[in-house]
Amino acid sequence: MTLSGVLFVVIAAVVAVSALGVVLSRHIVRMAVWLLFTLVGVALLYFLLGAEFLGAAQMIVYVGGTLVLLVFGVMLTAQGPLRELRTAPAEWAVGGILAGLLLILVACTLWRLPSPQASIGPLPGTAPLGLGLLGVQETTPSATLSGLPENSEKLGRTPVAYLLPFEIVSVHLLVVLIGAAYLARARKKLVRRQASTELDRSNEAESGASTNHGAAPEQT
Repeated sequence: MTLSGVLFVVIAAVVAVSALGVVLSRHIVRMAVWLLFTLVGVALLYFLLGAEFLGAAQMIVYVGGTLVLLVFGVMLTAQGPLRELRTAPAEWAVGGILAGLLLILVACTLWRLPSPQASIGPLPGTAPLGLGLLGVQETTPSATLSGLPENSEKLGRTPVAYLLPFEIVSVHLLVVLIGAAYLARARKKLVRRQASTELDRSNEAESGASTNHGAAPEQT
């Protein structure tokens, strides 16, 4: 087995164990930590398989955006100590059946797929997809300039090819930031409301105590 195969097996095992930790953990913060390892492991698998853009998008969007929003949402909306989550036996049964069916479907799909054949051409990338989304038709140059590497033209078009996907990622991150700001603002409003309520109660208690103190000498 090659080094890439060993790394794939190790990272896939870490992802599987982390996914089980997300499902089996009863504390939501621990779930978030296990989910962090899962998402990072999936990004490493993308990098290992040659899908650099998917790996970068996985790290930026899911690890840097969605997971951070989840953690901040839990931290900002928690009113007291976090309770342990308990799963009913019926929920375990339904989840196990669905997971087993999905595993069987994936196994059957992989079994029916033909074995990949080695090709002489370059490795497929996401640049043609990005160019297609931008409406640019990629053409293969007939000859390369002297003194330049063969992939110099593709490297020059790479930022253009990734323009639209990166714009989509930036919009997603903007939505995440707006959601985090909204949660923080709602938390501040709740704290101010609770503080004003406690202040009103203390003022009422002080006014009631002063009234009772003033009425006591009149009775004597």
